[in-house]
Amino acid sequence: MMNGRQRMIARIFLTVKGFMLRMTVGTRVMLVDGDKVLLIKHTYVPGWQFPGGGVDPGETFEEAGVREALEETGYRVEGPMELFGLYHNSSPVTNRDHVAFFVCKKFSHEFERKPDREIAEIGWFDRRQLPNGVSPATSQRIDEYFDGVEKRKAWGY
Repeated sequence: MMNGRQRMIARIFLTVKGFMLRMTVGTRVMLVDGDKVLLIKHTYVPGWQFPGGGVDPGETFEEAGVREALEETGYRVEGPMELFGLYHNSSPVTNRDHVAFFVCKKFSHEFERKPDREIAEIGWFDRRQLPNGVSPATSQRIDEYFDGVEKRKAWGY
């Protein structure tokens, strides 16, 4: 058990280290219903992709995935999700992002998610008939999960 001084030193160290590294962590969730997957289209980035987002302070990766899935789709995760993989997300914006990718097969529809400033569209798609504009990372994860394609280390854009 840490004493007060140790907690303060650890908090300062971890805060400074966080600012120096500028790392971000996020989560994505693939909701699966047989051969169908739920995809969303954000208003601020191109392509169809899985729901997800950043991990808030005090949240686990899984808790963030559950929260993001509900917020972005209206579907509530029921029970534990399968952690499918951890990926380095190198993009034109940053190379310091990491993504925990979960698969969820048990969920309930809580509410109808209407398009707004964040989410433009939501849809269920057969994994063999994905819509135009699916992000490369989304397509790669679907191939890895359903077809056993070798997992990549990078999230991919």
